[in-house]
Amino acid sequence: MNSETEIKEPRTSRESGQPKRRSLRRFLWITLAVLVLAAGAFVYVRYYFVFGTGVKAGTLNYVVKKGYVFKTYEGILIMEGFRTSGQGSVQSNQFVFSVEDANLADSLMRMSGRHVELRYNEYLGVLPWRGYSNFIVDEILSVK
Repeated sequence: MNSETEIKEPRTSRESGQPKRRSLRRFLWITLAVLVLAAGAFVYVRYYFVFGTGVKAGTLNYVVKKGYVFKTYEGILIMEGFRTSGQGSVQSNQFVFSVEDANLADSLMRMSGRHVELRYNEYLGVLPWRGYSNFIVDEILSVK
């Protein structure tokens, strides 16, 4: 044999599959990263993104602390005006809300029956430790 002529040995299956295996592994890691980012974005938008803010005014009916596992503060504000849920029936306009801050909830508990203006944040989803409602009151603007 000539020294210039090289004899090539056949590739083993391990060597020939290596580039394919690397690209498959890389694809799986990229897919996993995209899925984790998409899930994180979904959770953030659904449960932590403030969808809307506003002010509601009316007579504070009650604020209570309740829950089986997570004790949360829940309340109802009765607003002026009436709404009809069906033909021939009349109901008062109620604003059902939750309160995260214990000091704010204590203040509201003592204002039952009074006319109040409350500032709230609206979320798209409900978290059990935040309350039963999508509306979370974060400030008392006025009391009459």
